[in-house]
This record gives sequence, structure tokens and C-alpha cells, in this order.
Amino acid sequence: MAKTLLWLDDYRDPTTSDWLNFSPIGKDVDVVWVKSYDEFIDYLNQPQPLPDGVSFDHDLADMKDTQEKTGYDCCKYLIDLCINLRVKLPVCSCHSSNPVGKANIDSLIASYKKVFE
Repeated sequence: MAKTLLWLDDYRDPTTSDWLNFSPIGKDVDVVWVKSYDEFIDYLNQPQPLPDGVSFDHDLADMKDTQEKTGYDCCKYLIDLCINLRVKLPVCSCHSSNPVGKANIDSLIASYKKVFE
């Protein structure tokens, strides 16, 4: 059975142009492509196991009540969910072309690992 990769990106199709090179769990995966904060949350709240891996984009062009929801917000939600459920965080990476956003997501994941792994 292939592992599941949750791919968060409003634009980049993970099945084209070698985007799966950014997958933290390899290329031989079942990809679930979500394009917004709401789709990300909806996927995680379905009655199923968490994905084996997650690849985050930062900039999602996703406005909610005059505030942009980003990949960083999605990463925070996933980490809080894992803490609350007392489960291990899936293997995560960030494929964002926004260097500051990428650094923020990477830092959030590293902080989680220092405390919980």
C-alpha cells in the first residue's frame, strides 16, 4: 500500500514538473492535493488516519475575513491536532518559493520536534 502525501498548494499540481521531488516521503505516493486552508482542515478532520507526509506551500492566496490564511496557519493547525490527539506529526517539508514563509514553516516544525520527538 502506497503512503499518502497531503500536498498543500493553490497553484502547483504535484503530479507535473517533478514537484514530487519535494515530497518528504518519496515519489511513489498517493497524493491528496488541497489548495486552501479550509480544504486542508476539512481533509484532516475526516475520519481517517493522518497522511504519512505533508508538503506545504506558504502563499495560498486564501483570504478569510480580511486576513490571509497561509501554509503556516495550516502547519500550526496540524501540529496542534497532533498534540491534542497525542499522535506523531507526519513527515513534513515545505516547497514554498517564499523564503521567509518557508523559513517560518521549517522553524515551526523544528520547534515541535525539539519538544515532542
